[in-house]
Amino acid sequence: MSKLEIGKKAPAFTLPDQAGAKVKLSDLAGRWVVLYFYPKDDTPGCTVEACEFTSGLAGFEKLDAVVLGCSPDSAESHRKFVAKHKLRVRLLSDPDHAVMQKYEAWGEKSNYGKKFMGVIRSTVLVDPAGKVAYHWPTVKAAGHADKVREKLAELAP
Repeated sequence: MSKLEIGKKAPAFTLPDQAGAKVKLSDLAGRWVVLYFYPKDDTPGCTVEACEFTSGLAGFEKLDAVVLGCSPDSAESHRKFVAKHKLRVRLLSDPDHAVMQKYEAWGEKSNYGKKFMGVIRSTVLVDPAGKVAYHWPTVKAAGHADKVREKLAELAP
């Protein structure tokens, strides 16, 4: 049974961003939150996704949405990733996967028949009341930011 039901309260979290500042979901109340989970800084798919969210940021801001990326990487790794690709999205560190587990973004994956635990590339849209508005349980990096923005435009008043 999914913990992430549309219309249910989104799981609370407090995680550090690339600057070490604490980001609390409750502090973002009143705004839309795009929370996307990705496996690793500076890898091909993750870079495409982060760059597309960055290039589309103005469209999200017009809809009063904040975009947060989340991976197990350290704040230092995030800082290097942000600097290298001139990213403008905040990146959160979840090294023990606690938040990813709450958001169903940590689980069993398979690569060439080998099973292992890892980050499931996924996105959750949280509405201004702090409820799950939409959940993409698995996504392809390329073009995903546009799909999220389209869904947000459809849901936002």
